[in-house]
Amino acid sequence: MVALTIGDIDSSRMVIHVRQGKGSKDRFVMLSEQLLAILRAYWRTERPQGWLFPGLDPDQPITPRSLQRACRATAEAAGLGKTVTVHTLRHCFATHLLERGVDIRVIQDLLGHRHITATSRYARVAINTIRQIQSPLEHLKFGVSPPA
Repeated sequence: MVALTIGDIDSSRMVIHVRQGKGSKDRFVMLSEQLLAILRAYWRTERPQGWLFPGLDPDQPITPRSLQRACRATAEAAGLGKTVTVHTLRHCFATHLLERGVDIRVIQDLLGHRHITATSRYARVAINTIRQIQSPLEHLKFGVSPPA
């Protein structure tokens, strides 16, 4: 998402148009109200032209390496003890959606994966989510008493 343009932020439809993302495919992802407010404040301050996040050369977008550095610096400033990468954020995004009950096929589309197996690797289900699911066996009446 380093090559976003101002026009890729569609506040009327509340989506972000990701062009040539994962697998060189275009896709749309949701735009949260909170992120929109942050982006609007950023735009009012910085007034970027063309690229939403320009690089050192304003005619080019920020580089993936610069984004990675900014991610690491932010994690350090926040006092996080773990290594955080842009890929970590992508994994967390998928995991949180899955934990909230979003269908894995929707997550697959949001991440731009061609195959569901790629999405499954991202979305390790938290143990608390597994514990909250009731087994279908609970709906059966076996009529068997536990051993004495």
